[in-house]
Amino acid sequence: MADRLDVTLRLVRNAGRASLADLAARLGVSEMTVRRDLDALQARGLVERVRGGAVAVAGPESGFAARAGWQAGLKDRIGRAAAARVEPGSTVLLDAGTTTVHVARALADRAAAGEGPFTAAVVSLPVADALADRPGVRLLVVGGEARPGERSLAGPLTAAVLRQLTFDLFVMSIGAVSAAAGWSEFTLEDAAVKQVGLQQARSTLVVADASKLGVRAFASVAPLDAVGRLVTDASARDPQLTPAAQETLAALDDAGVEVDLV
Repeated sequence: MADRLDVTLRLVRNAGRASLADLAARLGVSEMTVRRDLDALQARGLVERVRGGAVAVAGPESGFAARAGWQAGLKDRIGRAAAARVEPGSTVLLDAGTTTVHVARALADRAAAGEGPFTAAVVSLPVADALADRPGVRLLVVGGEARPGERSLAGPLTAAVLRQLTFDLFVMSIGAVSAAAGWSEFTLEDAAVKQVGLQQARSTLVVADASKLGVRAFASVAPLDAVGRLVTDASARDPQLTPAAQETLAALDDAGVEVDLV
């Protein structure tokens, strides 16, 4: 449940106010399920329930900090599986996000074990911290404006720097993916950074837990076939997932996207 709460929280926070009907449509679940999730988020002080929906609450722990501890074990499995796909000697762009922190830690462990070296460009302060001063890792911190609460770097400066570089692999995090909308994000700033990353990388691997399947976020990033591989958790193949999630998996197969389950 915590992984779906993550997505619900981001939808509410980025909209400011979200209705039950819109959340249900974007998440591909019933309004009753949304009500339960919003009640759970309100109990944590992260949203405020209002008639017909919820509004965002700015608290001491919100944004990246609120999401960082959720499903940490699952994110660690995804991170290690993704890091294992990075070829020694390659140049990799690591996206912002809680899951990519786990990719960075696993990549640093590989480098320390003599499986590197790696050159890593990052657009996230927590990801940079995970790689700083680690043997076998050449760290490039891409400039830009730090987004309050998210600890990521975005904006025109970030895009301009990325356009001057090329990468063997882009490890992209994603807020949502659906058969109809493709890969999408919650903010225009995040979507813009990912679009440049896709353009500048020879190949792209997405890391995302199964709760992102069948969800539509605000800003389009790319069609499904812009990505070569998705690393997600094994519950992605659970027949109890929403119909929208099942449709998304079928669409990913049709688009030629390899899906690794961990």
